[in-house]
Amino acid sequence: MELLELLRQVLTKYSLVTAFAVIGVTVWGSYFLSDCLTRGRLHGSAIAILIGLLLAYVGGIATGGEKGIADIEMLSGIGLMGGAMLRDFAIVATAFGVRMDEFRRTGISGIVSLAVGVLMSFIVGALVAYSFGYRDAVSLTTIGGGAATYIVGPVTGSALGASSEVIALSVAAGLIKSMLVMVTTPFVAKYIGLNNARSALIFGGLMGTTSGVAGGLAATDPTLVPYGAMTATFYTGLGCLLGPSVVFMLIRSMV
Repeated sequence: MELLELLRQVLTKYSLVTAFAVIGVTVWGSYFLSDCLTRGRLHGSAIAILIGLLLAYVGGIATGGEKGIADIEMLSGIGLMGGAMLRDFAIVATAFGVRMDEFRRTGISGIVSLAVGVLMSFIVGALVAYSFGYRDAVSLTTIGGGAATYIVGPVTGSALGASSEVIALSVAAGLIKSMLVMVTTPFVAKYIGLNNARSALIFGGLMGTTSGVAGGLAATDPTLVPYGAMTATFYTGLGCLLGPSVVFMLIRSMV
Protein backbone atom coordinates (compact mmCIF):
# COMPACT_ATOMS: atom_id res chain seq x y z
CA MET A 1 0.00 0.00 0.00
CA GLU A 2 2.88 2.34 0.77
CA LEU A 3 4.24 1.74 -2.71
CA LEU A 4 0.88 2.57 -4.30
CA GLU A 5 0.56 5.72 -2.21
CA LEU A 6 4.08 6.77 -3.17
CA LEU A 7 3.29 6.15 -6.83
CA ARG A 8 0.10 8.20 -6.54
CA GLN A 9 2.00 11.09 -4.96
CA VAL A 10 4.63 11.04 -7.70
CA LEU A 11 2.06 10.89 -10.49
CA THR A 12 0.11 13.74 -8.89
CA LYS A 13 3.19 15.91 -8.32
CA TYR A 14 4.30 15.50 -11.94
CA SER A 15 0.81 15.61 -13.41
CA LEU A 16 1.88 16.99 -16.78
CA VAL A 17 4.35 14.14 -17.27
CA THR A 18 1.58 11.76 -16.23
CA ALA A 19 -0.69 13.36 -18.83
CA PHE A 20 1.85 12.79 -21.61
CA ALA A 21 2.18 9.15 -20.56
CA VAL A 22 -1.59 8.60 -20.46
CA ILE A 23 -2.14 10.30 -23.82
CA GLY A 24 0.76 8.37 -25.33
CA VAL A 25 -0.68 5.03 -24.22
CA THR A 26 -4.14 6.08 -25.44
CA VAL A 27 -2.86 7.07 -28.88
CA TRP A 28 -0.77 3.90 -29.19
CA GLY A 29 -3.79 1.79 -28.27
CA SER A 30 -5.99 3.73 -30.71
CA TYR A 31 -3.65 3.13 -33.64
CA PHE A 32 -3.31 -0.52 -32.65
CA LEU A 33 -7.10 -0.89 -32.73
CA SER A 34 -7.22 0.98 -36.03
CA ASP A 35 -4.74 -1.42 -37.64
CA CYS A 36 -6.24 -4.58 -36.16
CA LEU A 37 -9.95 -3.85 -36.51
CA THR A 38 -10.23 -1.55 -39.55
CA ARG A 39 -6.89 -2.01 -41.35
CA GLY A 40 -6.31 1.71 -41.05
CA ARG A 41 -9.55 2.79 -42.74
CA LEU A 42 -10.83 4.29 -39.48
CA HIS A 43 -7.91 6.47 -38.51
CA GLY A 44 -6.35 6.06 -35.09
CA SER A 45 -7.00 9.74 -34.38
CA ALA A 46 -10.75 9.17 -34.65
CA ILE A 47 -10.59 6.29 -32.19
CA ALA A 48 -8.44 8.39 -29.84
CA ILE A 49 -11.03 11.19 -29.90
CA LEU A 50 -13.81 8.72 -29.08
CA ILE A 51 -11.80 7.34 -26.17
CA GLY A 52 -11.07 10.88 -24.98
CA LEU A 53 -14.74 11.82 -25.03
CA LEU A 54 -15.64 8.65 -23.15
CA LEU A 55 -12.98 9.28 -20.49
CA ALA A 56 -14.11 12.91 -20.14
CA TYR A 57 -17.67 11.71 -19.57
CA VAL A 58 -16.61 9.07 -17.04
CA GLY A 59 -14.36 11.56 -15.25
CA GLY A 60 -17.14 14.12 -15.05
CA ILE A 61 -19.60 11.59 -13.66
CA ALA A 62 -17.08 10.23 -11.14
CA THR A 63 -15.99 13.60 -9.76
CA GLY A 64 -19.05 15.74 -10.39
CA GLY A 65 -16.68 18.36 -11.77
CA GLU A 66 -16.60 20.53 -14.86
CA LYS A 67 -13.33 19.52 -16.53
CA GLY A 68 -13.93 15.85 -17.15
CA ILE A 69 -11.04 13.57 -16.36
CA ALA A 70 -8.83 16.57 -15.51
CA ASP A 71 -10.82 16.93 -12.28
CA ILE A 72 -9.03 13.80 -11.03
CA GLU A 73 -6.03 15.21 -9.18
CA MET A 74 -3.55 12.72 -10.59
CA LEU A 75 -4.68 13.52 -14.16
CA SER A 76 -5.00 17.29 -13.78
CA GLY A 77 -2.11 17.76 -16.21
CA ILE A 78 -4.40 16.72 -19.05
CA GLY A 79 -6.21 20.03 -18.56
CA LEU A 80 -2.98 21.88 -19.43
CA MET A 81 -1.89 19.48 -22.13
CA GLY A 82 -5.25 19.73 -23.87
CA GLY A 83 -5.45 23.50 -23.49
CA ALA A 84 -5.23 26.17 -26.14
CA MET A 85 -1.48 26.77 -25.79
CA LEU A 86 -0.27 23.31 -26.82
CA ARG A 87 -3.13 22.92 -29.31
CA ASP A 88 -2.16 26.06 -31.20
CA PHE A 89 1.51 25.11 -31.04
CA ALA A 90 0.72 21.76 -32.67
CA ILE A 91 -1.34 23.41 -35.41
CA VAL A 92 1.41 25.90 -36.25
CA ALA A 93 4.09 23.17 -36.16
CA THR A 94 2.08 21.08 -38.62
CA ALA A 95 1.74 23.99 -41.04
CA PHE A 96 5.53 24.39 -41.15
CA GLY A 97 5.70 21.23 -43.28
CA VAL A 98 4.19 23.08 -46.25
CA ARG A 99 6.19 24.01 -49.32
CA MET A 100 5.17 27.55 -50.15
CA ASP A 101 5.54 27.09 -53.91
CA GLU A 102 2.77 24.47 -53.74
CA PHE A 103 0.61 26.88 -51.76
CA ARG A 104 1.11 29.66 -54.34
CA ARG A 105 0.07 27.32 -57.15
CA THR A 106 -3.35 27.04 -55.57
CA GLY A 107 -3.98 30.67 -56.50
CA ILE A 108 -7.46 32.13 -56.36
CA SER A 109 -9.07 28.70 -55.87
CA GLY A 110 -7.49 28.41 -52.41
CA ILE A 111 -8.86 31.82 -51.38
CA VAL A 112 -12.30 30.99 -52.75
CA SER A 113 -12.34 27.64 -50.95
CA LEU A 114 -11.64 29.39 -47.64
CA ALA A 115 -14.41 31.96 -48.12
CA VAL A 116 -16.96 29.39 -49.33
CA GLY A 117 -16.05 26.88 -46.63
CA VAL A 118 -16.37 29.35 -43.76
CA LEU A 119 -19.59 30.99 -44.93
CA MET A 120 -21.31 27.73 -45.86
CA SER A 121 -20.50 26.23 -42.46
CA PHE A 122 -22.00 29.23 -40.68
CA ILE A 123 -25.09 29.09 -42.88
CA VAL A 124 -25.67 25.36 -42.44
CA GLY A 125 -25.07 25.52 -38.68
CA ALA A 126 -27.38 28.51 -38.27
CA LEU A 127 -30.14 26.80 -40.29
CA VAL A 128 -29.91 23.66 -38.16
CA ALA A 129 -30.02 25.79 -34.98
CA TYR A 130 -33.03 27.68 -36.35
CA SER A 131 -34.84 24.42 -37.10
CA PHE A 132 -34.38 23.39 -33.46
CA GLY A 133 -36.00 26.57 -32.16
CA TYR A 134 -33.17 29.04 -31.72
CA ARG A 135 -34.21 32.48 -32.93
CA ASP A 136 -31.73 34.98 -31.49
CA ALA A 137 -28.76 36.10 -33.56
CA VAL A 138 -26.20 35.31 -30.83
CA SER A 139 -27.20 31.64 -30.56
CA LEU A 140 -27.51 31.19 -34.31
CA THR A 141 -24.09 32.69 -34.94
CA THR A 142 -22.44 30.71 -32.14
CA ILE A 143 -23.83 27.35 -33.25
CA GLY A 144 -23.01 28.28 -36.84
CA GLY A 145 -19.45 28.91 -35.70
CA GLY A 146 -19.40 25.48 -34.11
CA ALA A 147 -20.37 24.01 -37.46
CA ALA A 148 -17.24 25.68 -38.80
CA THR A 149 -14.95 24.23 -36.12
CA TYR A 150 -15.15 23.50 -32.42
CA ILE A 151 -12.69 26.37 -31.93
CA VAL A 152 -14.61 29.02 -33.87
CA GLY A 153 -17.84 28.27 -31.98
CA PRO A 154 -16.57 29.00 -28.46
CA VAL A 155 -14.54 32.01 -29.65
CA THR A 156 -17.60 33.47 -31.35
CA GLY A 157 -19.91 32.66 -28.45
CA SER A 158 -17.56 34.20 -25.88
CA ALA A 159 -17.22 37.37 -27.93
CA LEU A 160 -21.00 37.70 -28.34
CA GLY A 161 -21.94 36.74 -24.78
CA ALA A 162 -23.68 33.47 -25.62
CA SER A 163 -24.86 31.18 -22.82
CA SER A 164 -22.71 28.24 -21.72
CA GLU A 165 -25.32 25.81 -23.06
CA VAL A 166 -25.16 27.31 -26.54
CA ILE A 167 -21.36 27.32 -26.49
CA ALA A 168 -21.42 23.65 -25.45
CA LEU A 169 -23.69 22.89 -28.41
CA SER A 170 -21.28 24.67 -30.74
CA VAL A 171 -18.41 22.54 -29.45
CA ALA A 172 -20.49 19.38 -29.95
CA ALA A 173 -21.30 20.41 -33.52
CA GLY A 174 -17.62 20.99 -34.24
CA LEU A 175 -16.60 17.63 -32.79
CA ILE A 176 -19.20 15.80 -34.87
CA LYS A 177 -17.96 17.56 -38.00
CA SER A 178 -14.36 16.71 -37.15
CA MET A 179 -15.21 13.05 -36.69
CA LEU A 180 -17.20 12.87 -39.94
CA VAL A 181 -14.43 14.51 -41.97
CA MET A 182 -11.80 12.27 -40.39
CA VAL A 183 -13.71 9.05 -41.02
CA THR A 184 -15.14 9.73 -44.49
CA THR A 185 -12.11 11.37 -46.17
CA PRO A 186 -10.29 8.09 -47.04
CA PHE A 187 -13.44 6.70 -48.65
CA VAL A 188 -14.22 9.72 -50.86
CA ALA A 189 -10.64 10.79 -51.68
CA LYS A 190 -10.38 8.96 -55.00
CA TYR A 191 -13.76 10.27 -56.17
CA ILE A 192 -12.88 13.93 -55.56
CA GLY A 193 -9.30 13.80 -56.81
CA LEU A 194 -7.75 14.22 -53.38
CA ASN A 195 -4.31 12.97 -54.40
CA ASN A 196 -2.08 16.03 -54.73
CA ALA A 197 -0.98 19.08 -52.75
CA ARG A 198 -3.27 21.51 -54.58
CA SER A 199 -6.41 19.50 -53.96
CA ALA A 200 -5.38 19.00 -50.32
CA LEU A 201 -5.04 22.78 -49.88
CA ILE A 202 -8.50 23.33 -51.35
CA PHE A 203 -9.96 20.48 -49.28
CA GLY A 204 -8.56 21.97 -46.08
CA GLY A 205 -10.03 25.34 -47.01
CA LEU A 206 -13.47 23.89 -47.63
CA MET A 207 -13.64 21.59 -44.59
CA GLY A 208 -11.75 23.74 -42.12
CA THR A 209 -11.58 21.39 -39.14
CA THR A 210 -7.83 20.97 -38.67
CA SER A 211 -7.99 17.77 -36.65
CA GLY A 212 -10.52 16.18 -39.00
CA VAL A 213 -8.65 17.18 -42.14
CA ALA A 214 -5.29 16.09 -40.73
CA GLY A 215 -6.64 12.73 -39.56
CA GLY A 216 -8.50 12.08 -42.80
CA LEU A 217 -5.52 12.98 -44.98
CA ALA A 218 -3.18 10.92 -42.81
CA ALA A 219 -5.32 7.87 -43.54
CA THR A 220 -5.38 8.81 -47.25
CA ASP A 221 -1.82 10.00 -47.92
CA PRO A 222 0.38 11.29 -45.07
CA THR A 223 2.33 13.58 -47.43
CA LEU A 224 -0.83 15.66 -47.96
CA VAL A 225 -1.38 16.38 -44.25
CA PRO A 226 0.65 19.65 -44.01
CA TYR A 227 -1.14 21.18 -47.00
CA GLY A 228 -4.64 20.44 -45.78
CA ALA A 229 -3.73 21.46 -42.23
CA MET A 230 -2.33 24.80 -43.40
CA THR A 231 -5.49 26.05 -45.10
CA ALA A 232 -7.61 24.49 -42.35
CA THR A 233 -5.65 26.62 -39.89
CA PHE A 234 -6.31 29.72 -42.00
CA TYR A 235 -9.96 28.67 -42.03
CA THR A 236 -10.06 28.65 -38.23
CA GLY A 237 -8.50 32.11 -38.03
CA LEU A 238 -10.85 33.49 -40.67
CA GLY A 239 -13.87 32.01 -38.89
CA CYS A 240 -12.82 33.53 -35.56
CA LEU A 241 -12.45 36.91 -37.29
CA LEU A 242 -15.69 36.89 -39.31
CA GLY A 243 -17.96 35.11 -36.82
CA PRO A 244 -18.39 37.79 -34.14
CA SER A 245 -18.34 40.61 -36.71
CA VAL A 246 -19.52 40.23 -40.31
CA VAL A 247 -21.48 36.99 -39.92
CA PHE A 248 -23.16 38.15 -36.71
CA MET A 249 -24.26 41.42 -38.30
CA LEU A 250 -25.65 39.60 -41.32
CA ILE A 251 -27.61 37.14 -39.18
CA ARG A 252 -28.87 39.91 -36.87
CA SER A 253 -30.15 41.84 -39.86
CA MET A 254 -32.19 38.81 -40.93
CA VAL A 255 -33.62 37.67 -37.58
